[in-house]
Amino acid sequence: MLHFESKVRKWGRSLGIVVPKEGIEKEGIKANDAIDLFIVRKSNALKETFGTMRFTKPIRKIMEEIDREAWPE
Repeated sequence: MLHFESKVRKWGRSLGIVVPKEGIEKEGIKANDAIDLFIVRKSNALKETFGTMRFTKPIRKIMEEIDREAWPE
């Protein structure tokens, strides 16, 4: 598996990415090989991957409840 950062660039009427030479050599990629890509936008990668969580109570209240349960008096 290969992991790297690359910017999307305009090539004619298309967009493309550049795969670093080291990665190509490591994976043995050749011209016309079929590859799979997993694309994650850098701007909000965690939010897009995991979504957002909405709480019904304020975080402070939740943390106080956890403290009471973990450290009973």
